[in-house]
Amino acid sequence: MEGFIAFADRVSTWFGKAFAWCIMVMMLGGSYEVFVRYVLNSPTTWAFDISYMMYGTLFMVGGAYTLAQNGHVRGDFLYRLWSARTQAKVELTLYFLFFFPGMLALVFSGWKYASRSWRYMEVSVMSPANVPIFQFKTVIIAAGLLMLLQGAAQVCRCILCIRTGEWPRRMEDVEELEETLLHEHEREVLEHGSEAVDVVRRDARND
Repeated sequence: MEGFIAFADRVSTWFGKAFAWCIMVMMLGGSYEVFVRYVLNSPTTWAFDISYMMYGTLFMVGGAYTLAQNGHVRGDFLYRLWSARTQAKVELTLYFLFFFPGMLALVFSGWKYASRSWRYMEVSVMSPANVPIFQFKTVIIAAGLLMLLQGAAQVCRCILCIRTGEWPRRMEDVEELEETLLHEHEREVLEHGSEAVDVVRRDARND
């Protein structure tokens, strides 16, 4: 199970980082639109399509990466008070009750939308540029499959936690700025605390 967890985490992380470049495409498209609209007075007909396609793709594909990093929003006012085994048991139950049915529904409905869109080579109706969006709807299926893979890894994590009483370590990656600042503060407190203990011990020896 640990090998499968590591494999799923690597796949989710690779796709998450690869599609993170959608942010650059979205930023460049938006910046170009602002320049030509307000400086050259010649707005584009495709910038809006690019923005929602890139944002939607990033949002969908990044879901599995966020799950691998335990980064999804959690109402944990009760959850954090439980033991690790209780947390794992509750999560395991909820994955089978809600997560997997929801992700399977996403894949099957996405297949229906994407196949129909590919049949007539659907284009965007949001602008006169007729930007193709049939490939964009395929992302729904890919995102659902990635979430199912990562969900299976989360189930394995729950099983291991129930056996051992501890959550398996996650693949280390970038973290939020507040997490970095918190860790630095904790490290400083420990260092200053150890220095204070050394001073007390030295004074005690001198006395």
